[in-house]
Amino acid sequence: MPLIPEEPQIHESAQGPRATPASGRTAPTPRPVPGPRPAAPSRPGRPGPPRPVPPAQRATRDAAPAKPGPSGPAAPAATKATPQIQLIPASADGALDAADEAVDLLLDSGRAPGEVLVVTTGSQHPWAEHELSFGEASYWTQHDAGDDVFYTDAARLSRAATRPVVVVAVNGAASTAASVLPPAHARAGALLIVCGDPQQINAVLGTGV
Repeated sequence: MPLIPEEPQIHESAQGPRATPASGRTAPTPRPVPGPRPAAPSRPGRPGPPRPVPPAQRATRDAAPAKPGPSGPAAPAATKATPQIQLIPASADGALDAADEAVDLLLDSGRAPGEVLVVTTGSQHPWAEHELSFGEASYWTQHDAGDDVFYTDAARLSRAATRPVVVVAVNGAASTAASVLPPAHARAGALLIVCGDPQQINAVLGTGV
């Protein structure tokens, strides 16, 4: 015969004592947290005297420019250096040859031809005679070029320019030498060579050479 399943039985759990509220007491209401108190207004104080403002500093005045003192004496202008004087003893007849030898020595020592001027107190140098045969203009053109030894005489010396070395051949009268040597000395930049009688030359230049 078929089995009939039994229905499960439900048992009531034991009930414990029920909590009863305390007699007449209610739960306390939480107090609100007080917020920050507003700052108390400051009391108006008595206005004190105004503080003095320090005066603005004055800008330092520029130092007064120094007054120029009395100017001293002006410096003297640079004077021209005195050229050295060299004497080559020679007679009036041999002065021209002595001058040619002096020119050769100058060129051999490194002097440029355009630095040398030769002056005769008597007869002209053969080179000057040759060049003057083509006219005065051609003659002075070579002088102005300044690239070769230039030969002149007492009559034309005033037109000649200054050169570092001047060679004088005293081959004329003593009076002519006296008029030629001073301007020849003035045209010598560094060296004056005089070929002639030593006593006559010293008497004109006033130096014992």
